[in-house]
Amino acid sequence: MTATRASESPESPESTTPESPAPAAGAGARQWLGLAVLLLPVTLMTADLGVLWLATPYLAADLRPSGAQLLWITDIYGFLTASTLVIMGTLGDRLGRRRLLMAGSAGFLLASLLAAYAPNAGTLIAARALLGVAGAAVLPSTLALISHMFTDARQRATAIAMWVTALSVGLAIGPIVGGVLLASWWWGSVFLIGLPVMLIALGTAPVLLPEYRDPRPGRLDLASVALFLLGVLPLVYGVKSLAAHGPTAETGAAFAAGLAFTVLFVRRQNRLATPLLDLRLFRNRAFTGALLTLLLGMTALNGVEYLVPQYLQAVAGLSPLEAGLWLLPGAAGLIAGSQLTPLLARRFRPAYVLVGGLLVSLTGYAALALASGVAVAAAGLTVIMFGAAPISVLGTALAVGAAPPEKAGAAAATGQTAYDLGLALGIAVTGSVAVAVYRSGIPGDAPPAARESLGGAAAVADEGLLATAREAFTTAVQSASALSAGFALVTAVLVVALLRKVPRIASGE
Repeated sequence: MTATRASESPESPESTTPESPAPAAGAGARQWLGLAVLLLPVTLMTADLGVLWLATPYLAADLRPSGAQLLWITDIYGFLTASTLVIMGTLGDRLGRRRLLMAGSAGFLLASLLAAYAPNAGTLIAARALLGVAGAAVLPSTLALISHMFTDARQRATAIAMWVTALSVGLAIGPIVGGVLLASWWWGSVFLIGLPVMLIALGTAPVLLPEYRDPRPGRLDLASVALFLLGVLPLVYGVKSLAAHGPTAETGAAFAAGLAFTVLFVRRQNRLATPLLDLRLFRNRAFTGALLTLLLGMTALNGVEYLVPQYLQAVAGLSPLEAGLWLLPGAAGLIAGSQLTPLLARRFRPAYVLVGGLLVSLTGYAALALASGVAVAAAGLTVIMFGAAPISVLGTALAVGAAPPEKAGAAAATGQTAYDLGLALGIAVTGSVAVAVYRSGIPGDAPPAARESLGGAAAVADEGLLATAREAFTTAVQSASALSAGFALVTAVLVVALLRKVPRIASGE
């Protein structure tokens, strides 16, 4: 992993380090306080998702969006975040990572106000889109700053583990905070939780966070930006469309257009002296292996992670709050695994830690594939998330650490893009399988609504059909779990093939 980092002086980002005698000196109080500042917006990013899920019925009753508008309200945030992460990471390398973090925080604050007081569905969709772009500016900036602030490999791994933990904490507290707010306030209040967080980040960043940018960034190629968006946007749309509607001509056209523009983007990057995305990073086995681990590992995890909450509510009959409480052990498992990973990575090579975690997660997938019930679902998901934790921690650390310091923002953004696309693929691929299995369990003469979803079967008000639908959905969850286990095994094979020679983080060799 790359050990050398440039200056941490906020006044002179391009200078060599005048205060530290060695580039890998241990972090001090300022760096750890700065990390605390960085973790606040990271926690907000995932908490914001959880509160929106709970607020959806309330905003739907107030704004009366169409079905398509409701889907865009939910999806457009992640859609634009995944599509603009690499661009924002590269901009951070060129303009300054602290500067981009503060710009993204300010944008997130303003967009949150617009979302909270949106008078109609169109305004809320626009606000959510702005939140997605602002989130794309914040996330890679936080990771890139961590890689710059913590030059010691052990401390950097610990800091990244805390970054992953912040994501987990956001997932855990999001439904709880949303439930408390919605009990006393209107749906727009769930967007206001970001205001104090971003105000703290904006007020303390100039004091606690260093500035750093590529000292020789070159000219920003706007044609590359356009080609990247034209390549990624259709691909992300195609993945989400596949999850929602299955294979269609529109989905195929989106994939074809995305691949075509991606080829053009790659060809242009190979010709430029200062490309938007330095494709030479992919020549590093550790970098490529880290991206594939994040992509496939998150595909396996999210293949069941999004189905279990539905199972708890639609099949087990739990309320949203009860389901949220049963999901807390899963978040705790992810937090525990994230904190344990750096300790293990000091004693064992990253590949061994990753494969060990994947093998642990297989027991959770097996439990969900072979049994059912509330306790089994909660326990299985907890084991899965505990075992998957090293993927987020080490995959991110390896991706950032394999890049030179001036490319850390682009590397962090590329890793986060792989992470987000893995989450989307998990829903698209296993979701399609789950839908097919569910429909195969519903009688052919059942009403169309019942064949579409378990909620549709409940609306028919036929107890016999509802029992059949619940059984079919349980089988769908079990099938998805088996498929996710297959993805986990493939991930383990790739880890051994590409990352087995990466040394222990403690060795620094």
